[in-house]
Amino acid sequence: MKAIVLAAGIGQRLGSKEIPKPMFEINGKPILEHNILLLKKYGVTDIYINLHYLPDVIKNYFQNGSKWGVNISYSLESKLLGTSGAVKNIEKFWNNKPFFVIYGDNFTDINLTDMYNFHTSGNSFATIALFDPKISLNSGIAGGVVTMDQHNKINSFIEGQKNDTSGYVNAGVYVLEPGILDMIPEGQFSDFGKDIFPSLIKTGHVLKGYVTKSFVIAIDDIDALKQAELVTKKLQN
Repeated sequence: MKAIVLAAGIGQRLGSKEIPKPMFEINGKPILEHNILLLKKYGVTDIYINLHYLPDVIKNYFQNGSKWGVNISYSLESKLLGTSGAVKNIEKFWNNKPFFVIYGDNFTDINLTDMYNFHTSGNSFATIALFDPKISLNSGIAGGVVTMDQHNKINSFIEGQKNDTSGYVNAGVYVLEPGILDMIPEGQFSDFGKDIFPSLIKTGHVLKGYVTKSFVIAIDDIDALKQAELVTKKLQN
């Protein structure tokens, strides 16, 4: 399978303008490296990384990905295209097959094989990894809040509901069917949470939620970074 890791963020709230957000380290490895290793663990080795802020820092570190046993290509955005715009921008890369999207500034250990099998067995147009904020370790991120029926079909998706525990929360990992590319406008900013997913629900497309018990930490500030470091130390012990 193929994947894109979204890595165009600036990360000003992390206290430095000299490092792209996904390159802040968790116990000696950039957040982005943890995501590359997650993909490799589950056999996803053809990877695109979208770039915008200080792109050479990321390119010089990962190069073609051979050090990690993966193949990495890059998509440089002179202006930000958003989460779904970045996927549309490399449309030919997907070869008309399902693919993963991972937010490069999130830290998680979601089982990607299990998630993909869930997607293929559910006749879903898009599968969104979700966590229950009442039981999963998370960073209180302002992610999309989702409600589902008993068959995990998503009924609503509302972006930016910080600390809302009324539903499941977007974990920033998707499995998408290639047909979704036709729903994304070309050459302009668009976002999965704010634009594409709500539109798909309104037009009757089947979106399903894969509920993970994994930790999900959005590295948005120093406190989240420290939390992620504590998690990795516990996993190593």
